Amino acid sequence: MTVLKVGQVAPDFELKSHLGTTVRLSDYRGKRNVVMVFFPLAWTPV
Repeated sequence: MTVLKVGQVAPDFELKSHLGTTVRLSDYRGKRNVVMVFFPLAWTPV
């Protein structure tokens, strides 16, 4: 598991959007602020 420190650049990754397109973190680098939030769903054991 990678743990980032405050101010460290996040590694690039890609995910599918709800529209089915691929979105990469690097698509927004230098253009917008990005806030990532991960939360468990109600049926997960986390």
